[in-house]
Amino acid sequence: MQKTKEIYLVRHGQTDFNLKGIVQGSGVDSDLNATGQQQAEAFFKAYRDIPFDKIYTSRLKRSQQSVQRFMDLGIPWEAHQGLNEINWGYREGKAITPEENEYYYSVIDAWNRGETTLRIDGGESPQDVADRQQPVLELMLSRPEEERILVCMHGRAMRILLCLMLHYELRCMDTFEHHNLGLYKLNYTGSMFSVERYNDIAHLQKVKSFG
Repeated sequence: MQKTKEIYLVRHGQTDFNLKGIVQGSGVDSDLNATGQQQAEAFFKAYRDIPFDKIYTSRLKRSQQSVQRFMDLGIPWEAHQGLNEINWGYREGKAITPEENEYYYSVIDAWNRGETTLRIDGGESPQDVADRQQPVLELMLSRPEEERILVCMHGRAMRILLCLMLHYELRCMDTFEHHNLGLYKLNYTGSMFSVERYNDIAHLQKVKSFG
């Protein structure tokens, strides 16, 4: 009988780019700031006793730094480019101007209307991201010996992955809220996923600058 696989899915901790409203995406490899480090420590303290069999992250530092304390326990770890954040094109590394913001929201609106193959200028579409995530998801699900896994990634990419897991259309991705180091806990029965915790941030309540 297929054992239930538990997936603890978190977004990375805060970076200075998050704080300053600068676009990150897959092309900006930023570090956690002091608040992000506090968030990572708070998450570790809350979940360090969970016996994770494997850790999966993107190839970007901010996702790896967010779960470094778990890696330090000797838990096996893999980094996959398929879990990287969406590529936001020429906007990456730039502060958001009113004009850029207008363009950004016009693209988001198009995605929400179902135009999920539309690429942001110079970057990726949600479908592009889903296509590179699918092999990683299949890999994770193909390993029954990994009964409990920790996955750390990025906001927009996480929304897309949740759509894949739960068989939502990609246009519904903004249904899934996220917070730096917020947790989704999902259970996989071998044929379907269910969500046990939705953007759980209880472990962050005592973090300085939280909110």
